[in-house]
Order: sequence, then C-alpha cells, then structure tokens
Amino acid sequence: MGETEKRIETHRLRCLSKLKMFLLAITCAYVSKTLSGSYMNSMLTQIERQFNIPTYLVGFINGSFEIGNLLLIIFVSYFGTKLHRPIMIGVGCVVMGLGCFLQALPHFLMDRYEYESTVSVSGNLSSNSFLCMENGSQISRPTDHPSDCVKEVKSLMWIYVLVGNIIRGIGETPIMPLGLSYVEDFAKSENSPLYIGVIETGAIIGPLIGLLLASFCANVYVDTGSVSTDDLTITPTDSRWVGAWWFGFLICAGVNVLTAIPFFFLPKTLPKEGLKVNDEIIKNDKEEKQREVKKEKDGITKDFLPFMKSLLCNPIYMLFILISVLQFNAFVNMISFMPKYLEQQYGKSASDAIFLIGIYNLPPICIGYVVGGLIMKKFKITVKQAAHIGCWLSLIEYLLYFLSFLMICENSSVAGLTTSYEGIQQDLYVGNTILADCNKDCNCPSKTWDPVCGDNGLSYMSACLAGCETSTGTGINMIFQNCSCIRTSGNSSAVLGLCDKGYECSMMLQYFLILSVVSSFIYSLSAIPGYMVLLRCIKPEEKSLGVGLHAFSTRVFAGIPAPIYFGALVDSTCLHWGTLKCGEVGACRIYNSINFRYIYLGLPAALRGSSYIPAFLVLIILRKHCLPGENIPLGTIFEETKSTGKENECKDTLQNSKELNDEELKTKL
Repeated sequence: MGETEKRIETHRLRCLSKLKMFLLAITCAYVSKTLSGSYMNSMLTQIERQFNIPTYLVGFINGSFEIGNLLLIIFVSYFGTKLHRPIMIGVGCVVMGLGCFLQALPHFLMDRYEYESTVSVSGNLSSNSFLCMENGSQISRPTDHPSDCVKEVKSLMWIYVLVGNIIRGIGETPIMPLGLSYVEDFAKSENSPLYIGVIETGAIIGPLIGLLLASFCANVYVDTGSVSTDDLTITPTDSRWVGAWWFGFLICAGVNVLTAIPFFFLPKTLPKEGLKVNDEIIKNDKEEKQREVKKEKDGITKDFLPFMKSLLCNPIYMLFILISVLQFNAFVNMISFMPKYLEQQYGKSASDAIFLIGIYNLPPICIGYVVGGLIMKKFKITVKQAAHIGCWLSLIEYLLYFLSFLMICENSSVAGLTTSYEGIQQDLYVGNTILADCNKDCNCPSKTWDPVCGDNGLSYMSACLAGCETSTGTGINMIFQNCSCIRTSGNSSAVLGLCDKGYECSMMLQYFLILSVVSSFIYSLSAIPGYMVLLRCIKPEEKSLGVGLHAFSTRVFAGIPAPIYFGALVDSTCLHWGTLKCGEVGACRIYNSINFRYIYLGLPAALRGSSYIPAFLVLIILRKHCLPGENIPLGTIFEETKSTGKENECKDTLQNSKELNDEELKTKL
C-alpha cells in the first residue's frame, strides 16, 4: 500500500512539474509574440523609407497581420481543443519565426540602400560639382540607363514584408486561446487566476523589449558593416535615414523558434492539478472529455443560428460592438503613426520617438489594468456600476485629450516650401517657388531632397539651392560657404540637415508626453470595467460566440482598414516627395506639420466623440434592462459562481476576460 501511494505522489509531482513547464513555455511564447508585434509596429517608418512606398501602403502591410489572424481563428476556436494543443502552439511559434524571417529577407536580396543626395560620397568631393556653379553640370540626374529605372520602379520587395506579416498573424492565432484553455483545464481553480496573471506578464514584458530593440535598430544604419558610416551625409534625424530594420526581425525570428522547442515535449493532456492520480481516474477523465467534445461538435451547427439571432437582437451587445469599432479605429491610427508624428511635429529621430513611446506609454497602461482590476475586486463593483465607471473615466480622458491640440510646433522653415527665401512664412508650397533670384543661375536640381541649415536659421532643400559655392570637410561634417541665398553679416555658411526646431518645441514635446502618460493610465483604468459589461450582457452559453464576434468585428472594421485610410490622409499632407533615379515618386520627406496635426489628432477625436452616443444609450438601456446576475459583484464573481456550482460559467468568464485584456493591450501597443 505504501508503494502505491508513493507511486501516485511521484506521478502527481511529475505532472505538476509538466504544468509548470507549460506555464513557463507559454509565458515565453507571449513574450516572443508581443515582442514581434511591437517591433513591427515601430519599424513602419523605416520600411516606408527603405522601399520608397507611400504611407497608406505601409498601413496595409501593418493591417495584414490581422488578415492572417482571421484566416485561422475559426479553425483554432472550434477544432483546437481536439488536437494536441502544445504541439499546435509550438507549430504556431515556428510559423511566426518563419514570418519574421521573410520580413527580413528583402534586405539580403536588394542592393545597398541609396538615399537621394546632391553630394556624391564615392565621387571626387573636391570638384564641388554639387554646389552652385554657373553653366555647371549636376551629378544628381535621372539615370541614363532605362533598364535601371524599370528595375527600381517595378521593385516589389515589400511584398515579402507583407506576406511575412500575414504568416506571422497565422502563427500567432493558436497561442492565446489554446494556451489559456490548457492552463484552465489542468490547473486548480484557485491557482488558475494566478497562472494566467503570470502569462499576461509576458504580454507586458514583450512590448517593452520590442520597443527597446526597435529604438536600437532604428539608430543603426541599414547597411552597417558594408558601408562606412564616416562617409554618410545623413543622421538618424534625417527623413532619408533608414535604420537596421531587418536585424530586429532576425532576432524576433530566432526568439520565436527557440520558444517553440519546449512545446513539442509536452503531453497532450495532464491530470487535474491537486487530484490523486490513478489509471482509473485518467481513463474516466478521458472518456468524459471525449463525450463533451462530441456533444460540443454536435451542437455547433445546431446552436449557431439561434445564438447569432440572439446576439444580433441584443441592443447592449450590438451597441458595445459599435463603441469598440469606433474606439479601435481611433487608437489603431494613433499608435501606428505615433512615431511618425513625433518625428514630423517635434523633430525627433525615429529611434528617440520609439524609445519615448515605450518609456512614457507602456508603464501607465500596465498599471491601469492592474489598478482597474483591484478596484473592481475590492469595492465589489456591479455591472451597472462598471458601465458608469468605464464610460465616465473614458469621457474624462477624452476631454483631457483636447489639450494635445495646444502642444504644437510650427512647420520647419524650409525656403521654397514653408517659407520664402526672405524668411516669410507661407501656408503651402504653391507653384514653382523653389528657385529664387539668388540661385536661379546655379543649375540646381529642384526635386532632390538634401537639406542644409543656414546661419540665418533657415533650411534649404540643398546646398546648391542655398547658393553655396564652396565646401570644406567630408561626410556629415561638411560645411558649405559663400551661400548667396543666406543673407547674414558673417560668412553665410550652412551645414547638412534641417535646422533644429528650438527649445520651445522641445518643451511642447515634454508636455505632450506627460499628457500621454495621464491619458494612457485613465483609459486603461476604464478598459476592464467596460469589458466586464460585455461579458455580462450576453448569456453564458453565448459567451464564446459573442466574444469571437466582437473580436472579428473590431479586426475587420478597425484593425485592417484603419491604417490604410489613415495613411492615405497622412499622405495628403506631404509637402515634398522623395525622387527615385528615374524621377518616380518615393517616400515623403517632409509633411505640413499643421495639417498633419489636424489629421493625427482631429480624426481620432471625431471617431471617439461619436462613440459616446452609443455609450450613453447603453447607460440608458441598463437602467431599464435586467442582466443575468447583475447584482453579483464582479470582483467576487469567481467565488459566487463556485459556491453555486457554476464552475463552467466561471471558467468561461475568466478565460474570455483574459483574452479580451490581451487583445486590448496588443491594440494599444
């Protein structure tokens, strides 16, 4: 008898260790998938410049992840639990690694990145052929070889990034639902929230690492190792700069593949944690699960239409979907293009912009989720109270959001674009004002973007257009002298790069970041109560379908289209487009920061403002509508359901709540 008990105890400890191994593995998987997602989102500007594509196309590439996710979500939702879940998760991680590798592949298939410049680094700098010379011939001309032009214009290397992002979305699909369900099935009911909390920690650590990695890669030149950085005439703050975007994708690919390895050694099923294990219990447990799976399979088609009809006729549920779609449209746009906004509005480099987003926005979001959950548990918030808390906190954050319209910087002063050569501000570049009396005889290229900053604080599109006749130094340290368009009492010299926007603009950036900290905290504080209203406004048997339909709607009507139409609106504010060898339009070099600000801040404000109409309707309906168990405090839902024998409903509520929290965090990042 003693030997039998010892064998059972040993088997129990072995199964317990396997559950802990799975917990560690799935946490690492969460870190890897959120690491890849946050890195991809931060590299959009670098990808735009590398492939010389417009912003709306970059938005489509970014939204392709959701397309890949939707391709498998139905299969995973209905058939995932019937297969070997750890192996499916491992395969998903490998697929994500393959997607990341495909995204980095164009770097190795393309030639070196060549930015447009009037200065020929490889040429003879002493010739000064890129400066103002009467009757001179400029070196920056469209190529004389049509074949090179056709090759460049028809280059579709960005499709690798698009396909890779779709594959990454496909691979990410099974990780969250199958990982959480595996823990739910084999962990103690009292340990399950703790385990899922540990898993969610990975979804917090991953984006932080991803943003730091993106900040580092954006500061390293794309062709580092094969090009001498001493010869470069651009810095990370230049709109032509492309960071080593491919390097981070290789790291993400390696991390995803490594996290997949443990899943292939984990069993399909485990005994329930804390129960005595013997062969008879395992056999009965398997038979019971097989009966449940068969029953569920038989009920899928039978219950689908009635459940759909019930959900579509549920006014609170449908209004909540409308609110989510409008809010997600606003936040997907803001987060996707925030690095570009900080670059154009405040003159920061892509590396600094990404780093600031990670430091200022991520911590308050995480703290807001934790505090929101603790408040609901401690004060035993009911459904109607949660609806009011979520609505009014969100409204307060929305009103604070309008302060960001005051934290502005003016357009960069570029002669011929935003100002005249006399330094007088003008709204937009209209007509051919690039040339002036001071440079009309210099035979300068009028489309090439190679800005210099003059002693007078005014920027010029090139040293030639500034009327500079001589130069000293090499690389980024070049100094141009005797510039006829720079009217100063001194030497009338200029240096490479746009002029700095000044101290006042730097202070405005600090105010904007502080406001974003407060706004992120308040909005994340309201997220948990809002989603609990979603979970409690539908019947328990409809929860799975209801949550799936909600996620499907937000992805189809927000996650996919929002970056595309928002990118097209951003493109409309471009003041000067880059020029390829054959004269075709490349990526935008400078935007009208005033119009950009109106679109970046104004469109989300309009979308969010319209979402409060259905939000107030929900509050009105809740006053007259009785929800199932609405008097049960949400903070004690797990204890209440356990004491009344509703373990399945409790499990479903917990799992769906965690899935939604993960989806919200992913969207915010």
